Amino acid sequence: MGSPIVLGIESSCDETGAGLVRDGRLLGHAVASSMAEHARFGGVVPEIASRAHLHALRPVLGQALAGAGLRLSDIGAVAVTTGPGLSGALQVGLAGAKGIAYALGVPLYGVHHLAGHVAADTLAHGPLPDPCVVLIVSGGHTSLLLVRDLARDPIRHLGDTLDDAAGECFDKVARVFGLPYPGGPAIDRTARTGDPRAVPFPRPLPGSYDFSFSGLKTAAARWAEGHAGRELPVADGAAALQEAVADVLSRKAVAACAEHGVGTLVVVGGVAANSRVRALTEERCRAAGIELRVPPPELCTDNGAMIAAVGDLLVRAGAEPAPLDVSIDPSAPLEYAALHPVTAPAVAV
Repeated sequence: MGSPIVLGIESSCDETGAGLVRDGRLLGHAVASSMAEHARFGGVVPEIASRAHLHALRPVLGQALAGAGLRLSDIGAVAVTTGPGLSGALQVGLAGAKGIAYALGVPLYGVHHLAGHVAADTLAHGPLPDPCVVLIVSGGHTSLLLVRDLARDPIRHLGDTLDDAAGECFDKVARVFGLPYPGGPAIDRTARTGDPRAVPFPRPLPGSYDFSFSGLKTAAARWAEGHAGRELPVADGAAALQEAVADVLSRKAVAACAEHGVGTLVVVGGVAANSRVRALTEERCRAAGIELRVPPPELCTDNGAMIAAVGDLLVRAGAEPAPLDVSIDPSAPLEYAALHPVTAPAVAV
């Protein structure tokens, strides 16, 4: 008898996702986004996101099951994002996952959201090489990691975000440029007709594996302010900004592979869908003789499939399920793929 079918539930921000994975193979998944409801505010509103998850969770689960040709009773384990993310949004997903797991009598696994992004690549390209360097680039996180066995071993951080992450920089600068939310896709589209050499934007922290995009964001804002009373060449600004971000990300990732003698770079997260980040990283990896793995765009953004992928790895590794009182940790650091926080009981005073 093979491994159980693992249901993964993701609800950390503005996407409600459900995915089904067995033995490393994606059987089906579905995603509902509340992004359109947040667009008029220029960013995600936590209360709106939480309500959207409440409305979307059941339909998304039904779509994922229908797409896989499965019934709820076919599920043998449940995995759910327990952090990091928006507190209310995480609570919705965890409550739903607990209800399903307890009703079916199957084990429940808490998953770190960023480990889910790492595992997303396994659904497209098979098991991760041991070791590999992973670059996570998303709206709230930019990290360089050294990953061995994702289900068993601690994850080593080579560099992390010090202030604004790459995706956050795109969102904020897009707003300054008068582009719609979300900023990443808008910058990518607009940059296609621009000159990436038109503006000499800075490359932050050249001698470190850490990331800081706050200064780049400020430089772009100052550049835009310098055009007061004149038409802003938005396409050139977008192309130059995108080139700066792609240059920093790809240069550091390839250097990390070389320093640690690693032959595979995995790039994941929402910003991995950016066309210039993908192209420049591919070009530099090819020149350095490094294998590049990037999931397809639909697996780069938040989804339940990636959480199911981690759950599947944990099940096959014989990991302990989450305790009955597993909770959430909205600001959990990435140390292991499994994340089983428990809220400490209140102390009487």
